[in-house]
Amino acid sequence: MGNTGIIVSVTPEIALEEGYTYAGGLGVLEGDKFYTAGDLGIRYLVLTLFYENGYVDYDFKEDGSPIPRPQPQPDNFLSHLQSKGKISVKVRGENVLLEAFSYKYKTAETIFFHPIQLGWVHNLVDKLYIEEHYEDRFYKYVLLARASAEYIRTHVTLNRVSKIILNEAYTALLPLVLRAPEKYIFIIHTPGPWGHPIFPVELFEREFGFKFISEKVSLTEIGLAASTKTYTVSRKHFKVMQKIIPHFAHQLSYVTNGVSLSRWMTDHIKKLISKGCLNTKSLATAKQEAREKLLKFIRARKKLNSTNKPIIVWSRRITRYKRPYFITRIIEEDPDAIFIVAGKAHPYDVEGLRYMKKFRQYHMEKPSVIYIHDYDVDKARLLLSGGDLLLFTPFPSWEACGTSFMKAGINGVPSLASRDGGVLELIEDGVNGWLFGRNEERLVDPQTPEGTKLDEKEYKEFKSKLLKIIDLINNNEDDYLKVALRSIKTFIPKVDMKEKIRYFIK
Repeated sequence: MGNTGIIVSVTPEIALEEGYTYAGGLGVLEGDKFYTAGDLGIRYLVLTLFYENGYVDYDFKEDGSPIPRPQPQPDNFLSHLQSKGKISVKVRGENVLLEAFSYKYKTAETIFFHPIQLGWVHNLVDKLYIEEHYEDRFYKYVLLARASAEYIRTHVTLNRVSKIILNEAYTALLPLVLRAPEKYIFIIHTPGPWGHPIFPVELFEREFGFKFISEKVSLTEIGLAASTKTYTVSRKHFKVMQKIIPHFAHQLSYVTNGVSLSRWMTDHIKKLISKGCLNTKSLATAKQEAREKLLKFIRARKKLNSTNKPIIVWSRRITRYKRPYFITRIIEEDPDAIFIVAGKAHPYDVEGLRYMKKFRQYHMEKPSVIYIHDYDVDKARLLLSGGDLLLFTPFPSWEACGTSFMKAGINGVPSLASRDGGVLELIEDGVNGWLFGRNEERLVDPQTPEGTKLDEKEYKEFKSKLLKIIDLINNNEDDYLKVALRSIKTFIPKVDMKEKIRYFIK
């Protein structure tokens, strides 16, 4: 593609086709970029940490309470890693020896940094996004920054690098240890405060010898200051972030997220498109095939009394702003449909864990509810191609973009979505999906009276539209299939990752 330099992408997580090296959307997005770059012949180098015990998995008590447990890396993943040698860095005043492990796909490569010695540094990167103390979190990403800088110097050389992409604020420590004028691109992936960490200035002085003006230092502001370009990940996210960081508004632009079509579209639909014979009739056949694959997977987990009902999917990280309470409320009202709920909470998210318990109880007690707690890329393919409708329910302005609705849409699974994130650029209400709620561009706290009032109003519209869609699927399949077909045809040219990645190689 005319790209002569190496694109380096630094990220806390990446979802490959194997291994537990991701927690959610950022990792899956980076995985899609990785495979797309490889397919396009782009030299794309991902730098990240090796988490020996992955993110988190769960067992359940008899009452449905989730019990977190480690996710040891599977043997098939470990067997594909090749050592690229050792590097030494200094963290917390101590020399730390790391081994760099490589995972390759065509011209794309991911490097995982793995501490060799046991002790504090090994514990630091044992799990993704799970730390006991804010200092542990700080030093985890100091380690990523120093390891990335050293690897670029010793194994890549800076003059061969065209761009260095900093994914999320936790990677923004890298410019403090690797001066690379005009090379840094910063991508902000969330408006939420968890994506904009702040640390005491004493940690920076102790680790780097830097004295900042403020007593607390924002990693987001470091990333913004060090980068020549800063992208948000949808048009609405761009507008929301301008109000959160108005002093950097002039520096922001956006590239709406996309997905890898080759990774997420079913083979059946790919063939129909390549032969030019995709229509409502052929789509119905393709959707039935995907549905049967999904039902086979479900039957291995739970006996279903009826499989002729519409399959409604809600699959995402379980946390408040995703509004899992919309799903519990609609399930309690018992509409005539099969509900598949998939996802897990962070082990420190008490409210998210309560929803996991509730979903587990529904799974055990309600014949038409299936809960998949161990949701991953492979299961996502089944759910997002085999369902009849995806529910996309984030609280307004809290979803930066979202890509699950894109993956569903390219497989002829339309969404009922709140007006948030990238949805507004892709879904036209009643044409290629359905919308509910208000296009709010302020970051309203969901737990305030204003947030509660907004929730109540939006839930009524959500419920009304969902019941009408279920009726449409049951009683007017032709009209439903027209919406499903339009979702494929309108989404493909707008979500293809091959087009998105061009912005980062210009």
